[in-house]
Amino acid sequence: MDKQFAQENLSQDEHIKNKSDYLRGTIKESLKNPLTGALHPDDVKLIKYHGSYQQHDRDQESERKQKKLEPLYQFMVRVRAAGGITTPKQWLALNELSDLYGNGTLKLTTRQSFQFHGILKRGLKPVIQKVNEVLLTTLATCGDVNRNVMCNPNPYQSPIHAEVYEFAGEISNHFLPKTTAYHEIWLNKEKVAGTADVEPLYHHTYLPRKFKIGLAIPPKNDIDVFANDLGFIAIEEDGKLKGFNICVGGGLGSTIGNKSTYPRLADVIGFTTKDKVIEVAETVISIQRDYGNRSDRKLSRLKHTIDDRGLEWFVSELHARLGWELEGPKTYKFVSNGDTYGWLKGINEKWFYTLFVEHGRVKNEEGHTLKKALQEIAEIHTGDFRLTGNQNLIIGNVDEKDKEKIETILKANGITGHRKLTGLRKNSMACVALGTCGLAFAESERYLPSLIDKLDVIMKDNGLDQEAINVRMTGCPNNCARSSLGEIGFVGRAIGRYNLRLGASHNGDRLNTLYKEMLSEEDIIAELTPMIASYANEREENESFGDFVIRKGIVKATDRPMHVLT
Repeated sequence: MDKQFAQENLSQDEHIKNKSDYLRGTIKESLKNPLTGALHPDDVKLIKYHGSYQQHDRDQESERKQKKLEPLYQFMVRVRAAGGITTPKQWLALNELSDLYGNGTLKLTTRQSFQFHGILKRGLKPVIQKVNEVLLTTLATCGDVNRNVMCNPNPYQSPIHAEVYEFAGEISNHFLPKTTAYHEIWLNKEKVAGTADVEPLYHHTYLPRKFKIGLAIPPKNDIDVFANDLGFIAIEEDGKLKGFNICVGGGLGSTIGNKSTYPRLADVIGFTTKDKVIEVAETVISIQRDYGNRSDRKLSRLKHTIDDRGLEWFVSELHARLGWELEGPKTYKFVSNGDTYGWLKGINEKWFYTLFVEHGRVKNEEGHTLKKALQEIAEIHTGDFRLTGNQNLIIGNVDEKDKEKIETILKANGITGHRKLTGLRKNSMACVALGTCGLAFAESERYLPSLIDKLDVIMKDNGLDQEAINVRMTGCPNNCARSSLGEIGFVGRAIGRYNLRLGASHNGDRLNTLYKEMLSEEDIIAELTPMIASYANEREENESFGDFVIRKGIVKATDRPMHVLT
């Protein structure tokens, strides 16, 4: 018997999973109910495993209440693509679905996925069906399972990149749920009579909470590997992939006022050869399945399992289940966690163009018709599209003869030269927040661009307009845009009010520290203006802003540094 069945006071989610018949629940019946735009409350939980969150339009909340109408329920749908790669045909299909059923935009997420927003209940099944028709899926993009597996999206940078990308796909496919419920509900497949569903790894109540895996290739930490429950750091020797350092226990979400919750970076616990990657990942997940907290979901991530029992206990349990021991960690070095923009020639002689997409929102606006531009490119493109872990887009595998065509389309739609891409803007990320996310306290994606406009004036006045400083903003402390890893991090507390956090490393291996709480925009500008001026005048050679504010004593380095088990 798994440990989870012996726990008392199981959370409501555990009871819902237990009686769901492998994630079926009453989703079919809920979809057909014409009296409400919502699903049954239990099905709201279960539909996450199928790739969707039920939300409502918060911008219309007050008006609908006054008219005694239920909230304008709508759904976010997330599309899974390991490593974030899609074909032009798939891009065009997603683009069309966003217009037919969504709010006319595509969101590129911080986990290299696509999101549709604003889908009504009647549009859920058509959207998911069409996604699958173009050989993508929404399965397990949400829920208490392994989520989309992240890695550098360009396997043609080097043979190492190609091999790591293959591992990402293998891991992603290996840990998909085995239930046939998804195909029955959305794709009209009939369940074979007398054939019972079996989940050999997840079992019938799945994991205590979501689980995230990422693979990084030094010296670029462009997927923030330490923010994952399980991270693999590629180790190269003599031009070949020798294996991976293993890091465990990352997770950035927390709850305001609850000191038992906190952001945490993963610990490096050892090294394994590449042939053992799946075995190690499956064993780590099985430990979390058996020992993760199933009573309090705020304390249910792997980081809490490790901190409650101790890192040494975890490694001992891992070795016992494996039947062999990890080697000691190998040497590696990360230098940054951002993207490199513009054209890059791959080892396959094709070209790759990394395009800045502000906070991952693909849309059309006056003078800057990005969605239209990418549709035009997809219609002539013979390569692919690749999502980065920083909400940006790579137009990949471009023939030399087609580079000029793509540049012409981008210029004609106001994408290149539309706005000076400063160091702050190119290194910024924001979550969706208001007005669709039910957890958000404040704006994020819709507000950060205007705040950066104001901060850019200060940066330019100090000769720093091209200085790369990581800026992250989230509408709440759940950290979807990894605000705890921002050299300048903003966490929404209320409308127009943010906690300001400072001092993360530029390469993603140190969390930031709370500087001041509940700041207005005026307060933020007042605090950062002298800080930026001081950085311009007093920084040491190649010193990042995050390192500077710690050296100057503006904030202290985080109390708990990332631990490397030796």
